Amino acid sequence: MSKEAPPAYGFIPPQSAPPSYAQAVGGVPPASPFVPNVPQPTGPAIITTVVPVGPQTTHMICPSCHSEINTQTTTSPGLIAYVSGFLIALFGCWLGCCLIPCCIDECMDVHHSCPHCKAYLGRHRR
Repeated sequence: MSKEAPPAYGFIPPQSAPPSYAQAVGGVPPASPFVPNVPQPTGPAIITTVVPVGPQTTHMICPSCHSEINTQTTTSPGLIAYVSGFLIALFGCWLGCCLIPCCIDECMDVHHSCPHCKAYLGRHRR
């Protein structure tokens, strides 16, 4: 029997790394790392960007039919028209004056659509 000397005062044994998840759970380690199968594009890439729409027609490429277009616009009363009409009616003007804001272009929302495929492209709120 051999006797070893006790460790020196203040000796801290070296830390060993904790076991891996597979070792701790008892599972089988993976054979190889997972590589997803991503198909590579074969043709030219189509890049879609968001084009902000304003009060006038906008020149853009339609995200639906991919045609180069100038948007077709229509107007409808917006929140400003309804609120101002309500305020006019609130102050006692009941003879149709509350409908005047629904006829002013600055109070109307502008809706944009594609002239080719009729897809809805966005709204400019006022």
